[in-house]
Amino acid sequence: MNLKTAILVFANSAQEEALRKPISGGQQLFTELNSTIESVVISTKLPYYIINEEHQQGGDFGERFVNAVQEIYKKGFENVITIGNDTPFLTKKHLLESARLLEKNKIVIGPSADGGFYLMGLHKSQFDYLAFLKLPWRSKQLAQSITALFQNKAIETVKLQVLYDIDSVEDLKVIQKFSKTISKSLLKIIQFIFQYSNTTLTFIKLENYTNYSFVSYNKGSPIS
Repeated sequence: MNLKTAILVFANSAQEEALRKPISGGQQLFTELNSTIESVVISTKLPYYIINEEHQQGGDFGERFVNAVQEIYKKGFENVITIGNDTPFLTKKHLLESARLLEKNKIVIGPSADGGFYLMGLHKSQFDYLAFLKLPWRSKQLAQSITALFQNKAIETVKLQVLYDIDSVEDLKVIQKFSKTISKSLLKIIQFIFQYSNTTLTFIKLENYTNYSFVSYNKGSPIS
């Protein structure tokens, strides 16, 4: 076991994710994703920590994330591999390969299809608290900006394969196309979400047709 490296799962609870992301049935979806990612992490036999909204500290996403990474270093680990809960194609192989690369003093980035990242691994000597705070968090330029940050310091960065993460129903449509590589339980939840969304869309169309005024005040998830 590599006691120098720890995995940080920086992810909200299923309840919080359901509030933040416009997906009908999101709580069930993220309950499944949280359970799946923890199982994958446990399979690596590396030490790991889950930091959700109850333990995150900071005024915005970037500050909360950077503080969480710093906390793992304070526990005495030399390397941290950070992941979220919304990348269903993340595997044990990705995590162990990242740990191996970190042992060779390389930085690891797992870029997401939307321009962010689903995984980042770095040694504590490469962690610049203030520089990380200034990164364009939650933007399409994030992975590129992190890579540029380390290139300017002449630190070798290794990129893993690009994976899809889940932020909306549109993302689920992409995920479903690779149904053979995701679990049956997750696929079943995705199919239910699509069925529910289609039913809701039909209901709203019917209510609009009959001209009920309350329809325009719908506070549910956006329809896409």
